[in-house]
Amino acid sequence: MPPSVAAVVVAAGRGLRAGGGVPKQYRHLAGEPVIRSSLSLLSWHGDVAAVQAVIHPDDRAPYDAAAHGLKLMPPVHGGASRQASVRAGLEALSAGAPDIVLVHDAARPFCSATLVSRAITACAETGAAIPVLDVADTIKSVDADGHVTGTLDRAQLRSVQTPQAFAFGRLLEAHRKAARAGRDDFSDDAALAEWAGLKVSVFAGEPGNIKLTTEDDFARAEARRIASLADIRTGSGYDVHAFGDGDHVMLGGVRIAHERGLAGHSDADVALHAAVDAILGALADGDIGHHFSPNDPRWRGASSDHFLKYAAERVRKRGGRIAHLDLTIICEAPRIGPHRDAMRQRIAEIAEIGVERVAVKATTSEKLGFTGRGEGIAAMATATVRLPWNW
Repeated sequence: MPPSVAAVVVAAGRGLRAGGGVPKQYRHLAGEPVIRSSLSLLSWHGDVAAVQAVIHPDDRAPYDAAAHGLKLMPPVHGGASRQASVRAGLEALSAGAPDIVLVHDAARPFCSATLVSRAITACAETGAAIPVLDVADTIKSVDADGHVTGTLDRAQLRSVQTPQAFAFGRLLEAHRKAARAGRDDFSDDAALAEWAGLKVSVFAGEPGNIKLTTEDDFARAEARRIASLADIRTGSGYDVHAFGDGDHVMLGGVRIAHERGLAGHSDADVALHAAVDAILGALADGDIGHHFSPNDPRWRGASSDHFLKYAAERVRKRGGRIAHLDLTIICEAPRIGPHRDAMRQRIAEIAEIGVERVAVKATTSEKLGFTGRGEGIAAMATATVRLPWNW
């Protein structure tokens, strides 16, 4: 039986050196908060059962916005130091007592799923393991006056990253031992573990798994994030539903009073259905009927919000972004114009993208065809999706 694994994401620091006026973990990269990358990666990783974020008491609102839609444990408040914050996260996990715990810095948004898997494997073998990189530069020791006192042998030096992985019980006890001893000065969990007598092994880190600290770091990271999403896909969707009995229609996630309803297995929201097919088309991932069969009773009367949310999550799980959704609704009635902005806002909320990335248009068919005769409503959608080339 594989070991149970949990993760602590450390995000309680102020991180203001990077600029931007907010803690660095809540600054945006390519439209997404830095911390969300780490939370998403760990919450979607198949071997990680629980993710515990540790945040500053003042940051609950930006945290909730960044974590929206992810399956996470309720966040806990950190302490005055990174060490105290990690301990708070470990204590919050203690009731479930996983076999392995990963400790990861929220400001490392480029960690890969492969590195997480490597950390788990290394810890399962040794009980404590950290990702490292060889040191390429010559390293000098310098005294307080700025004079070189020696040249260090870089063959024995490594730079250290996160996630660091430990047997949960051993790391928790090491933190408790340090607290009892009044020690609160360890720079990372590996240093604390070493002090507590644990033998820590190393495994290969990733050069791209950088920690964001300065404004220059953010400038390079922004360029890297945009460049990494260079596989630009376009998908199209089309849906039709006939009018039936009812006193309202659902369009673009908005309930609109009308003399007739739309007939369908779910709530018959043609606009959202077309958007879902467009997104799935961009991913070459089937269509809405493939994922939500109209013969499945689970989806009878279901809100189409669920379908759009699912499609958007399929994009994020592949490391991608929805760049734009363009919808056209075709009907004689009801009038779409008064509800256009509400639809754009609702679609943006469901897909978790900016409202400026959602367009909703409406047209009639000049009394021609089934829509012109008032027999139903049609919708077309185009989705532009950006994916990493290495998927």
